[in-house]
Amino acid sequence: MLYVERGGRTLLCFSDDGSMVALAGTALVNVVKRGAIDKMAIEKVNGGEVLGTPLAAAMLAAGAYSSPRGVRIRA
Repeated sequence: MLYVERGGRTLLCFSDDGSMVALAGTALVNVVKRGAIDKMAIEKVNGGEVLGTPLAAAMLAAGAYSSPRGVRIRA
């Protein structure tokens, strides 16, 4: 559903289904918060800015936070 490109700043999302995108965004935040990854700073999704997308909204609702360049998640 989501592919995190090398470096973690860019994601590819393979669905337009809002409920699936929300679940995937929440799952990504949970993986980082569990400590599998120290932190992520996501700037782009599918080649565009991540901020303002349904995926960003789902990640922010799950505990990520907004930054000037995108969405950040910390363990």
